[in-house]
This record gives sequence, C-alpha cells and structure tokens, in this order.
Amino acid sequence: MAPSIAGQHVAVLLGGLSPEREVSLVSGEACALALERLGAKVTRVDAGRDLAQRLASLRPDVCFNALHGEWGEDGCVQGVLETLGLPYTHSGVLASALAMDKAKAKAVLAAAGVAVPGGGLFSRQAVAADHVLPPPYVVKPNAQGSSVGVILVMEGANQPPQEVVSPAWTFGEEVLVEPYIRGRELAVGVMDGRAMTVTDIVPRKGFYDYEAKYGEGGSVHVIPADLPPHAFEKAMEMSERAHAALGCRGVSRSDLRYDDVNDILVLLEVNTQPGMTPTSLVPEQAATLGVDFDQLVRWITEDAYARGPAGGSAD
Repeated sequence: MAPSIAGQHVAVLLGGLSPEREVSLVSGEACALALERLGAKVTRVDAGRDLAQRLASLRPDVCFNALHGEWGEDGCVQGVLETLGLPYTHSGVLASALAMDKAKAKAVLAAAGVAVPGGGLFSRQAVAADHVLPPPYVVKPNAQGSSVGVILVMEGANQPPQEVVSPAWTFGEEVLVEPYIRGRELAVGVMDGRAMTVTDIVPRKGFYDYEAKYGEGGSVHVIPADLPPHAFEKAMEMSERAHAALGCRGVSRSDLRYDDVNDILVLLEVNTQPGMTPTSLVPEQAATLGVDFDQLVRWITEDAYARGPAGGSAD
C-alpha cells in the first residue's frame, strides 16, 4: 500500500518555460490546493533554469510535476529529478521524451499495432512552398502540446500554410503533417495502466484548439461518449496499448479521432502529463468513476512516492 502523503513535503512544479506556461500555472495551483487539503506540506516551485538548485535546497519528499510542454514534459525536468534522486509523478525520462516527439511516438505505436494517421515530418520551408499532402491535412509542431501551433488546411485552400515560415513561428524547423481525419475528437484517460472511459469532445466552434481546450465554455465534453460499442471498446484498448508501448506510468491521456461515417479510429498522440485544470479531461473522467479531484491528486502523488527515490528508476 502506498504511504499517506499527509505530513509529507510535496514540491509542486508549475509554470515553466514552455508556451503552455499559463495552463501549467492553473494545473499546478489546483493540485497544490488539493494537496494542502489532503494535509501535505506544499511548496510551489515555478520551474526555471535554477530548478536543480532550488530542489536541492528544498529537499522535498516527492515532486508533483504539473508542467506541460517543452522542458517540463519532454524528459528534461525528469532527468533533473532523476539526478537529484527525488520521487516524481507521471512518466520517466524515456517515456516523456518519446511521447513528446510525435513522429517517433507514432512509429512506436504503429509497431505496437495501434492505428495512427499517415503523413510525416517535413521542413517548414517545404510545407510553405507547396502542399506536401492533398488537402485536407493538419500541420502541427512535432514537440508541443495543448494544440499549440496547429494549422488546419482544408480542401480548396489557395496556398499552403505560410504561418510556418513567419518570424512568429518558434516551434522548430521540422513540422508534422498528417491527413485530416474527419469526425469526432475523443480522449481516453489511462490510470495505472487501465483506461478510464471515453470522452467525446465537441468544440463550440472550429476545431479543438487551445481556446477550445482551456477557454470557458470552449467545448462540450460528453462522458461517456455516445459511440457504437465496438468503437468505444477499441478506443479504450488502443489507449491502454499506447500507454504501455511508450512506457508511461501514473496517469496519461490519449487523443483519438473517430470517423463514424467510415468507421475509422486512429490515435493521434499520448499526453504523459494531462492537464489538471477545471476544464481538463482526466479529472472529469475520474469523477465519473467516483474518484474526485482530491482523490485523483492523492493517487498520483502516492503512486510516485511509493516508487521511491528516482535515480536509475525504470520508465
């Protein structure tokens, strides 16, 4: 049985350096408040380049990693925590780095028998010069989350996307281009290796972008999703398989698309540190299973603490 976190010193890592900083601040604060309600001693740590020095000074019992995106979710912070020998939540170095690299993750998932979209990596200059896939298609950074930088190129587009070569583009020289799968946006949380349920995400306008994910009333979440039974079960099974194939631990969330006209289901990506904001999908799914927000935070933290100090721990 995992030890209780009451009285334990928990460092909540939040904020950070990525474009998803604002979401992480909200996630981290919600988790910090839950941990305080559970009786833990909580220190909020805005994760900057001095993170190692700050944690070495604090010497917490466990770190709750509420960071999103680059630096916090891609194996970098996990490596710092491994070096310091601190227990931490969510996936380890290898799984974090692999899941964050969408192209490499797709190769691993495909090898594990998980259906993924086609497409591939292209230079941003090539993507801006001509259509590298027949429209409709999706252009996205290879290593960002929260739909940051995603561009949807629809049929009849006059030209390929020029945003990728603008000075404002800060998401790398290579971009992932995939065929656009029409249909429904699904999400499946996986906790301790087992799928929770399936959420059908209905954006109020456009597609499931950053605003739809985090804006008040940006989307409607239907839980459980009203899907044909075979598609529902397949989404659950694919998400569990993806969690295992990438070596995830703790809680993850898989994002999928379901073309209900042609009965095509594909897994888009796995998030190793799902959002923990008031509108986030995993807390909603846990609640449908009778696990409230505080209980979810407790489980995630105690799961990390039960694994003991990092440093040579397996992904």
